[in-house]
Amino acid sequence: MNAQALMTKIKQYDFTLKELNLYLDTHPNCRRALAMFQKYRKLREDAVKEYNEKFGPITPEQNLNTQRWAWIDDPFPLEV
Repeated sequence: MNAQALMTKIKQYDFTLKELNLYLDTHPNCRRALAMFQKYRKLREDAVKEYNEKFGPITPEQNLNTQRWAWIDDPFPLEV
């Protein structure tokens, strides 16, 4: 998967998590929604990890390179 496709997936997971968050705020005992939240949280976590490993960090604290500050490498995630 290329950087743009993977970033699109991450954004889709972010949107889904935000919507589930809002739903759970008003339905805190809905086990189905909570299970879906956990599922998409894990999918997002895995996608972010894959993006970091293949294309570099999305945020500065995700810099995995111990030899140099890779956050400055082009393109920035917001440009993808």
